[in-house]
Amino acid sequence: MSTASARTEMEGVVLAEPDRERLAALLVGRERPPRPSALSASMTFGRRAVLKIKHVPEQLFDVTAFPIMLVLMYTYLFGGALAGSTAEYIQFLLPGIMVMSVVMITMYTGVAVNTDIAKGVFDRFRTLPIWRPAPMVGYLLGDVLRYLLASAVMLAVGTAIGFRPGGGVLGVLAGVALLVVFSFAFSWIWTMFGLLLRSEKSVMGVSMMVIFPLTFLSNVFVDPGTMPGWLQAFVNNSPVTHLATAVRGLTAGEWPPADIAWTLGWSGVLLGVFGAVTMRLYNRM
Repeated sequence: MSTASARTEMEGVVLAEPDRERLAALLVGRERPPRPSALSASMTFGRRAVLKIKHVPEQLFDVTAFPIMLVLMYTYLFGGALAGSTAEYIQFLLPGIMVMSVVMITMYTGVAVNTDIAKGVFDRFRTLPIWRPAPMVGYLLGDVLRYLLASAVMLAVGTAIGFRPGGGVLGVLAGVALLVVFSFAFSWIWTMFGLLLRSEKSVMGVSMMVIFPLTFLSNVFVDPGTMPGWLQAFVNNSPVTHLATAVRGLTAGEWPPADIAWTLGWSGVLLGVFGAVTMRLYNRM
């Protein structure tokens, strides 16, 4: 069938019966492309998330300017009062504030999901012949780049003002890798809220209500030994405390097995529970 005839058909002109038969034979006889693998589909959606950042670079504010502001503000406001000097406090603070910043930016995953639902994009995703969780996994894979960028920015600023990791490059990479693993699992909470709630403002509000107590009621800023006993019981068993202690130990050249195990355990639980709930909600949309 000629290109002109095909164009005529697409423009809404009714084809003659022989032409329709030839077109049907052509379409039926054409070999379909192979179904994309789960990895390929997930990476494609991850690339889509990265391209959205490329076209709207203001989205990087929360992983560049915001972390820099946190490091400088807490170091110079509280360093002298809490540790006697900013040079000493930055050794304790930086791994913790890096954990806090990356955990806080995980909530934007839920906001992105909710925005695509409101725009009707998800209706198209659900009709594609792909691995069902691929769109969700793609969001999270795209956000991994944000986590790495935020960690790199904070480490660079911390090094410039006196942070010296005793664990060297290997310890820092191990700490960042553990942080990314936990953040990937933690982000599934916000994908669930992104599917449940009706607006991105609602997702943002609920996320803040969860993240702020969880990050501030931890050992990110101070040793919990000075806290009241009832508060210590919560802080010492918080997943953010285990993560901050593990990252702090790894960057210092130590390998705290208990806190690393707790962090990986929390990651598995978060992924197993909220990943399953998210996909159940997604399949029922």
